[in-house]
Amino acid sequence: MLRNIILMTCLLAPLLPAAPPVALFNGKDLAGWTHDIIDEKVKPEEIWSVSEGLLVCKGRPPAVIRTEKADYANYELTVEWRWKPGAKPGNSGILVHASEPRRIFVWPKSIEVQLGTGNAGDFWTVGESLSVANTVPQGRRWMKRQESVEKAPGEWNTIQVRCQGDRITVHVNGVLMNEATAVSATKGAICLQSEGAEIHFRKVELVPLPAD
Repeated sequence: MLRNIILMTCLLAPLLPAAPPVALFNGKDLAGWTHDIIDEKVKPEEIWSVSEGLLVCKGRPPAVIRTEKADYANYELTVEWRWKPGAKPGNSGILVHASEPRRIFVWPKSIEVQLGTGNAGDFWTVGESLSVANTVPQGRRWMKRQESVEKAPGEWNTIQVRCQGDRITVHVNGVLMNEATAVSATKGAICLQSEGAEIHFRKVELVPLPAD
């Protein structure tokens, strides 16, 4: 009987409706987000703003915006980003499973999914740990498995970060770039970095997933 129930569950699973996406950025303001800026004299609006439906990050000084909700787990996060058209690209990242603030510099304890030019898809650990098959880390950095597939500066890119149980997989523009297992954290806040160059976001959207 149990075997039949499991079989029916597997057969029916693809027919079940997918969970609706959750927009973390509403295209209008920064509702649902909070800030941490290394220079306490700088106001959040000097770094982060919303213009014509885009979330604009000036890139300086180092800072993060962080979801007020602090226990996101089992989800696929889709982020669309570009570097400021006509400007020199630089560095940024998405921090998942964020917890303790300022574990290293202004960055919270977390797993960083790199957006830096030419390196989108790398992992950086910030007080957490993980494993990537057939890869030896360079300090806190776990390099992506493929050559960069990022578009030219000023063009839009899409990154999908799938966090399910203790696994994280990363696709950039539809290409699998990295996959981590044995991730030491499985839930937390989600952050975006200000780290050196102006970057624009037009989608920050999350789809809940079942537990792994």
